[in-house]
Amino acid sequence: MFLRWLKDYLGVTLGVILTAIALDAFLVPAKIAAGGLSGVATILYHLFQWPVGLVMLVLNVPLFIWSILRLGWRYTVNSIFGTVALSVFVDLLVPYIPVLTEDLLLASLYGGALMGIGLGLVFRFNSTTGGTELLAAILRTYVGINIGQLLFVIDGLVVIWAGLVFRSAELAMYALITIFLASWIIDLVIEGFNSAKAFMIITKRADAISKAIIKELDRSATAWKAKGMYSGGEQEVLISVVGRAEVTRLKKIVREEDPTAFIILANVHEVLGEGFKELTSPNQ
Repeated sequence: MFLRWLKDYLGVTLGVILTAIALDAFLVPAKIAAGGLSGVATILYHLFQWPVGLVMLVLNVPLFIWSILRLGWRYTVNSIFGTVALSVFVDLLVPYIPVLTEDLLLASLYGGALMGIGLGLVFRFNSTTGGTELLAAILRTYVGINIGQLLFVIDGLVVIWAGLVFRSAELAMYALITIFLASWIIDLVIEGFNSAKAFMIITKRADAISKAIIKELDRSATAWKAKGMYSGGEQEVLISVVGRAEVTRLKKIVREEDPTAFIILANVHEVLGEGFKELTSPNQ
């Protein structure tokens, strides 16, 4: 239990450090307010020179109080460490992190990628950094709109505000690039990088295909009975998950064993279990 707790906190700490570097080295100097409270803090920093981390922390305090009252202590507590740590590291690292580029496109791309990795680690290790995510969760209890839609609206308003304050539509567009890139990378980090392919094979020769899969690919397959509603005939459906390098070989197996088979091929972001990544804990 202690080791799992320690692993969570180390993972969250690494995540907030990477996020802080993204803000200090790329986004804040370039005036890229990529949504959230960090975006608000970036605007206020350039208007009044207020420290970004301190502003983020101050803005989060009423959200924490509101969240405890509306959502309960248990929901809120997971956000406290990540929020405080991010605020501290953003201001703590400023003197030591150089501005790495003055090119807005590079700043939006690298800042978004680094922020995505950092926040992805924070979420993967069972924490958040508060901010607009917490606000969206609270507002959802009043309006009934899902969190993703509320986040889009809130982040959009921050981006528009930044564009008006800095009098630059370009900065707003670069901020959108950062948001989309960070969101995509967050999903990659949370879902995992060991992507694979899932085959769903509708066939009359399920036994022959499954035996070939086991023999030639050292993979397994699961079968169940099915009925074709157009033909009315009885068939079987096989499902098998393989690595990307094995896709062509599995297609060849199906084609050789049953040229009339119907194949559905889908991307799988993370596979846990025998033959793939070991299923050990929710954080793996």
